[in-house]
Amino acid sequence: MGCGTSVKTEYQGKKSEKAIKAAVLIQRWYRFYMARLEMRRRYTLNIFQSIEYAEEQAQLQLSNFFTFMIDHYAQMNEQHSGPDLISDIINSSNKGQKKLLLYETIEVPDSYDGPRLSFPLSVSDTNTLLHAFKQEKQLHARYVLQLFHEIKKFLKQMPNIVHLTTSYSKQITVCGDLHGKLDDLLLIFYKNGLPSPENSYLFNGDFVDRGKNSIEILIILFAFLLVYPNNLHLNRGNHEDPIMNLRYGFTKEVMQKYKIHAKNILHLLEDIYSLLPLGTIIDSKVLILHGGIADTTDLDFLTSIERSKYKSALRPPRLDPKRNNLIQNGNGLHIDDCKASKNSDRHIGSSSHGVHQVSDKCLSPQIFPSSHQHTGGLPEEFRNGAILEINYLDSSIQLPDTTPELTATELKEWKQVVDILWSDPRNQYGCSPNSFRGGGCYFGPDVTKKLLDRCNLKMLIRSHECKQEGYELGHNGRVITIFSASNYYHEGSNRGAYLKLGPDLIPRFVQYQVSKCTRKLTLHQRIHAAEDSALRALQEQFFAHRSDLMKAFKECDPDGTGKISINDWAKAVEAVLHLGLPWRTLRSRLARLASDGNVEYLSCFEDLQIEKSIKEVQPSLVETLYRYKTDLEIIFNIIDKDHSGLLSIEEFRQTWKLFTTHLQINIDDSTIDDLAHSIDSNKDGSIDFNEFLEAFRVVHKFERKDSNRR
Repeated sequence: MGCGTSVKTEYQGKKSEKAIKAAVLIQRWYRFYMARLEMRRRYTLNIFQSIEYAEEQAQLQLSNFFTFMIDHYAQMNEQHSGPDLISDIINSSNKGQKKLLLYETIEVPDSYDGPRLSFPLSVSDTNTLLHAFKQEKQLHARYVLQLFHEIKKFLKQMPNIVHLTTSYSKQITVCGDLHGKLDDLLLIFYKNGLPSPENSYLFNGDFVDRGKNSIEILIILFAFLLVYPNNLHLNRGNHEDPIMNLRYGFTKEVMQKYKIHAKNILHLLEDIYSLLPLGTIIDSKVLILHGGIADTTDLDFLTSIERSKYKSALRPPRLDPKRNNLIQNGNGLHIDDCKASKNSDRHIGSSSHGVHQVSDKCLSPQIFPSSHQHTGGLPEEFRNGAILEINYLDSSIQLPDTTPELTATELKEWKQVVDILWSDPRNQYGCSPNSFRGGGCYFGPDVTKKLLDRCNLKMLIRSHECKQEGYELGHNGRVITIFSASNYYHEGSNRGAYLKLGPDLIPRFVQYQVSKCTRKLTLHQRIHAAEDSALRALQEQFFAHRSDLMKAFKECDPDGTGKISINDWAKAVEAVLHLGLPWRTLRSRLARLASDGNVEYLSCFEDLQIEKSIKEVQPSLVETLYRYKTDLEIIFNIIDKDHSGLLSIEEFRQTWKLFTTHLQINIDDSTIDDLAHSIDSNKDGSIDFNEFLEAFRVVHKFERKDSNRR
């Protein structure tokens, strides 16, 4: 009997041991599987962010050119056919300001079925707006202008840095970037409740751009701000900027939705942006800024600046027009107010390790000595200096290089504003230029500790960066990044989050994700979809820089074998694209290996082609147009005065000429004419610019399966 029991016990022990081994094996497999998914999720986000930051860097580098276009194109054009939209947005005047007050003259027709507002606003008005926007209805321009006018008056009374306390309210909810994603804002209100005296909110900038409902988000936030001025608060972000709006979609959204009233709305918004508070301090312990800090950030100094001067943080404040003039050759036309600092280079921001500056001219055409033959149209006082020249249509526009330098105080103010809007934290100690974004700085744990200790603060809450979980803690828990736009890059790419602060000042995070199609997908499917989208975006970067990449590849392949080592391939790609990605890891998804283990570099491009082949156009020009099509669209919006979406052949030629002047690309007129006529399919002498953009849309010729890669 005892022996039987012993055998049975031994058998059970062996069986239990097998079960444990099986469980450990499954656990290891599961952990390995999840680790691989996490790795894919992280490099997917890195791809999206690297491309986004590269675009922002390009925007900053081109900001001087767009500033010139914005400030001066319309004034040149007024001599012929009246002003265009964009300069009306930027170049305010007293006459224009008075015109904005005439919103009462705008009639709301009886047929209008959208929300109607009565001022002063009440809770019923905010509820009406929320209900209407859920049904995708649009607020009439008359109400938009009146709302924005009222919010402008209110914001004029606000300080640069707002001080809040949790003693009057149990908690304050802090939200990060929304970027036009109305569904995220509505979900926050659904989960956390509407703003009220018992439920305070702080929205930390970047309300607009990228998403399709930026104007609706502004309307909702501004309406609640007027109803609950002590319980809803707004900080300015780097996208509350008219030049950023030109590139990232908000200007276009307003133009499409409000048409004839768009320029008044955008004009008013420019003033509103400049009046938004720059930061918030809660209970004298928690500092909340959109971007971050630098080692030169001075909160006391920030409280004293005149923030309304900074219509755009991408350029220095307006100088006295009498000090700066643009002269049009031949007729003595004076075009004033060129905004630039001679001290500048292409990086915007400040640090004690060196001043990082912006471009040194209003645009980047050629600089001629004073003896150049084109100086004849300039007044005598300008003939002794360098001349910036740009040709527009049949005129020679000359910009005297006499812009006075900003004073030390003006420069310090500007850099302080740029740093708090554009900077990012890093784990490395010190403060260095934010090379990815091109503006602001990277600040380390020591910089954070120094500022917080000096100001007797506990933590810094900021936004500005997409995080996969919607939030991230850094610098030993003293820096918190909060990002509230879920699915920012792609469905399933990231969660959104907000945080709640009570009197104990312990942050409590709430995560969410707006789910439409992703709810039915598994985790693997969601990651795969986001990864695929990121890789497509990356392959399009390869297409846009094909010539430069091929040149770099061929330098590594002197014998013309079509193959180079993986190491050479990775170095060449990074040298051209400057995205800072793990190219050796990504190689299997981007290029094919030959049997000898080398990379067949032509395989990088075989999946991609322009959707509509244009035989008359040189491939190199097609590539250039594709690379800069976003910038061309901005120039088009500046030139298209009637907002018809159509350009004449001549206007199209001059659009490209203006940009090639800036890029210093040598393309002859006949090549541009061939392109224009090939796009003008109905031969009516006009080009639909949307069709032009569509003509240069890159498509993937076939779906590449993982099994086809080594």
